Amino acid sequence: MDMQSTAGRPASSNTAANDLTNSSTPRDKSANFYVEDKATFARIGAAKLYSYVAVFFVSFLLISNIGATKLIEIEVGNFPLVFDGGAILFPLTYIMGDLLSEVYGFKIAARTIVLAFIVQIIASFCFWLVQIAPPAADYANQEAFEAVLGVVPRFVAASVCGFLFGQLMNSYVLVWIKRRFGEGQMWVRLISSTVVGELVDTIIFCAVAWGAEIVAGNLSFATILNLTVTGWVYKVLVEVVLLPITYAVVGAVKRVEGIA
Repeated sequence: MDMQSTAGRPASSNTAANDLTNSSTPRDKSANFYVEDKATFARIGAAKLYSYVAVFFVSFLLISNIGATKLIEIEVGNFPLVFDGGAILFPLTYIMGDLLSEVYGFKIAARTIVLAFIVQIIASFCFWLVQIAPPAADYANQEAFEAVLGVVPRFVAASVCGFLFGQLMNSYVLVWIKRRFGEGQMWVRLISSTVVGELVDTIIFCAVAWGAEIVAGNLSFATILNLTVTGWVYKVLVEVVLLPITYAVVGAVKRVEGIA
């Protein structure tokens, strides 16, 4: 069943949307939504929840990149599954990215992605400054600090390369499907965009973040391949499992923004 059918949209919104779709006149910038092809998006100037969504999006990404410095291994039968600590929260960034794209459109989603990476670069620079600052004479945790946060810049670089392309691809695919086929069958565009975006993201991230470890002989190619495949499948499964929650959250945000 399509849980995001336009049948639930108020009559006034339907009328206005049809007028905008069929009219060649400029968009009414006083409206709280705009229409592109068959898709309706919230206008950012009238948005009530965008700032909250953006804050969670940036926070999840920042925390995930710090957590990604640790590799976790779980035995399933006799087969070890390897993933990094960022996997705990990172899938939620794609759900938030889906929310941004579904409600506010590709341009706003792309702007928020860029904002997230500016924050990441600032955080990485701050960690680096703290790392190179001379420790106090009785501070015994300098090596531990460097072991955890000293590699964060590398993971930020991997995130910039992977997440930037992956998230933009995720947003592009979602909005392209929505504009082409309309508001119905939201689950199709949510899962399809995540499959494509997470694949691009995971491959690039693992190559940049862990490639040097393979060259140095610290990690095997098989381990990184395991990490890549496991990470991709895990993130897609999280999207599928949380789909009912994603539907509910997107629906609630759309109602608040006046486009449901």
